[in-house]
Amino acid sequence: MIKEFRLPDLGEGLTESEIVAWHVAVGDTVELNQVIADVETAKAVVELPSPYAGVVAKLHEQPGTVVEVGSPIVSFDVPGSGGPSTNSPDASADTNDDDAPPPKREPNLVGYGAAVEKTGRPARRARRSSGAAEPAAPVRAAEPVGAPVMAEAPQPSVPAEAQLERPRSTPPVRKLARDLGIDLTALNGSGPQGLITREDVLAEQQKSAQEGSGQQGSDRGVQSAETGGAPASRMNGERETRTPIKGVRKHTAAAMVASAFTAPHVTEFLTVDVTASMDLLARLKTSRAFADVRITPLVLVAKALCIALDRNPTLNSRWDEAAQEIVQHHYVNLGIAAATPRGLVVPNVRDAHTLGLRELADALKGLTETARAGKTSPADLSGGTISITNVGVFGIDAGTPILNPGEAAILAMGSVRKMPWEYQNEIALRQVMTLSLSFDHRLVDGEQGSRFLADIGTILSDPGMVLTMV
Repeated sequence: MIKEFRLPDLGEGLTESEIVAWHVAVGDTVELNQVIADVETAKAVVELPSPYAGVVAKLHEQPGTVVEVGSPIVSFDVPGSGGPSTNSPDASADTNDDDAPPPKREPNLVGYGAAVEKTGRPARRARRSSGAAEPAAPVRAAEPVGAPVMAEAPQPSVPAEAQLERPRSTPPVRKLARDLGIDLTALNGSGPQGLITREDVLAEQQKSAQEGSGQQGSDRGVQSAETGGAPASRMNGERETRTPIKGVRKHTAAAMVASAFTAPHVTEFLTVDVTASMDLLARLKTSRAFADVRITPLVLVAKALCIALDRNPTLNSRWDEAAQEIVQHHYVNLGIAAATPRGLVVPNVRDAHTLGLRELADALKGLTETARAGKTSPADLSGGTISITNVGVFGIDAGTPILNPGEAAILAMGSVRKMPWEYQNEIALRQVMTLSLSFDHRLVDGEQGSRFLADIGTILSDPGMVLTMV
């Protein structure tokens, strides 16, 4: 019995996704909920589990193809034990689903992406589940998906090259291999079930470098004679490189253009002496209560922002154009801009205002690690109320950040630098940081934005001032 699997809505009303890679080939036997493909939405890469147990009969789409939600992507030959005969009219109608309407999708499959995160990294939204294990994809009750797979199930005849299994790896590892020029088909994975890991790719790069060192040494004399010893320019070779605009880059570009031309941006700057905050960080690192927690300047800035929002609530709002209303949030979903191999993403920490310093540090660490691994679920990339971007990690002092769509403000924190500064009526070497605040002038007046920025600066320059603000 042939069953078609159509691309589901992976959450947040996304209309299309890209097939990044197949983990199965035609003729492979798969189990229920086995990962069969990596699929990239406009926000994240998620693993797609199989809704059936059976044999892969056809792959409708190739890797790199952008597929609309509801389009067929793979067909399975599912054992029909207990079902109607393949010669019966009912079975005949079921074996050809080409003209059948797409199966009804659940109204909200936000948990779909989170539920298929790789083993070893718990899903951050796990607290929403009831505790009972559920299939990663909806399955109709009438389908015998739980039937055992027959060992002697006939496999369709396909060309030999179609039966070759694609190398098993994750999207970040494939990108690393592509950047380093490593052929994954030549590697034997050391991970579970032959999964090719980052360490496998780096080991192959080191091996190739060692093997080529002798040849490079013999070539240096020729290069020195012909080019005067100058190293080859990176500009040599192809005149240009063209990269399709899709995935995260496409989504980010559209969102930034919409934000820049919809919300009137205003940016203000404040340079503050954060020596007291840096001293506090040093003390926390030696404290038993924070011995196993990574406390960074970003954590302190995030906490200061949450405290300052309580005194300046207009910065935590959004403009509802359709309803012609200003929506005031009484919670803080703190977005953190994260640079990843796939582009810029802004996952958020839910209810950040309720977290203590230790809990906030743990949340930020988990959020950034998940984002850089390309495993942030669509649910964690939406619903933010205000954001922080840390340009200081790149050695940048200040900038004019663009608002994340649907938010009233974004704070950029620059690098912490030692520089001469006025301190107690004398010039001293102090640790200084520049804060840049962009806000939507439809929602936030200049006075409100200035007071908010000043409050954050006051907390960072003297953390003890928090006691005067609550």
